[in-house]
Amino acid sequence: MQPPLSRRRLLRSASCGFGYLALSALCQERALASSALVPKVARHPARAKRVVFLCMSGGPAQLDTFDYKPQTGSKPHPGSVFGFSQHGESGLWISELLPETAKHADKLCVLNGMHADTGNHAQSFHQLHTGDRLRQRPSLGSWISYGLGTENHSLPGFVSLNTSKPQVYSSAFLPSVHQGTPVGVNGEDMSAATIPNISGGHLPASLQRRQLDLVQAMNREHQSLRAGDAALESVIESMELGFRMQSEAPGLLDTSSEPAEVLERYRVGRSVREGTCKPSDFGRQCLLARRLLEAGVRLVELNHGSWDQHKNHRRDLRANCEATDAPIAALLEDLDQRGMLEDTLVVWGGEFGRPGLVPDDGKDETGHNANGFTFWLAGGGVKGGHVHGRTDDTGARAVEGKVHFRDLHATILHLLGLEPDALTYQHEGRPHRLIGPEGGRVAQEIFA
Repeated sequence: MQPPLSRRRLLRSASCGFGYLALSALCQERALASSALVPKVARHPARAKRVVFLCMSGGPAQLDTFDYKPQTGSKPHPGSVFGFSQHGESGLWISELLPETAKHADKLCVLNGMHADTGNHAQSFHQLHTGDRLRQRPSLGSWISYGLGTENHSLPGFVSLNTSKPQVYSSAFLPSVHQGTPVGVNGEDMSAATIPNISGGHLPASLQRRQLDLVQAMNREHQSLRAGDAALESVIESMELGFRMQSEAPGLLDTSSEPAEVLERYRVGRSVREGTCKPSDFGRQCLLARRLLEAGVRLVELNHGSWDQHKNHRRDLRANCEATDAPIAALLEDLDQRGMLEDTLVVWGGEFGRPGLVPDDGKDETGHNANGFTFWLAGGGVKGGHVHGRTDDTGARAVEGKVHFRDLHATILHLLGLEPDALTYQHEGRPHRLIGPEGGRVAQEIFA
């Protein structure tokens, strides 16, 4: 049985709480100074400071977008079924389906020699994001956050828009503070309300800060008994980041203050006009990406699905291009006008490509092709108006300038000033890296 609570015991117990509160300023300063998200110095001069990944989930048809294969010879064979024309001073061939993106042809570095290990959606999508086809591994964005931190301590290093697939933003065995923050799911609301507990409205900010300081002081005391516990440290940092986001994220994700002209250029609020593809406000994603990049987020991933066109290829590809063309062009234009494109790497592509159709044969159905497909990059130190690599005459296989996902990852890390071989994390007794044990080749040929 506990003895009666004396006044001396009451004061002694209460003084512990006062002591915790007195440590609040020290805890905040320590959290910021030692945070894993503090900007880090690149290993070599960086050409890019940040990345925006335009993920076209499902496998865009390269022969009808950026890899022009005209019909030659007397025997019909797979090729491009939409019209192409040359654009810009570079004369880049771009499909008629992408008239707005084509206006930025001289900014694009087209990789027509992409290839992957499998034509299975789930496995190739996983490899695109993590470097591994099957095992749980940190995503590209988490590796970049781990390597570089964030330029805004009130925001995460990595934000993923419009996704329901955890592998897109998972930090896996990296400290959880490097996990991407998902905003919006499947084309739905992408406001701050979609981030759990972001409002913080249950208490005034000053009281919530005092509450968190008390909890964090106890967490730090707990941590002092468990030196080297990375998981505990990451939880402490995540709580601090969550609190800071409550004041910054809501305004950042509210696009209502943008001029009407800007909303129109990005096609905010519009969805596809035709086809069976699920409507998606991709324009809002592009506008939010620009705002997040401006605010200091290292990597923003945008997601547009429904590129898996096994039937009604012509109709649905047209609808997807219509939904994404103008918003992407607006993003490129704004980054360029703000002087950000030169140190922002824009990446466009999906988990693989598609076999070509035979023009005029009446068929309108495509499959999967991981042996040759297209990505394009812009800004961030790459050549503009440039084509690297090519597929064979029917677009079936990459034959020159081949770039694997591991090579793409290595190239992105290098452009950011990170050494792909040296960016490692110790897990299960051995070092792990994004490019895996096979390694990746940096595509130096595409650098400006």
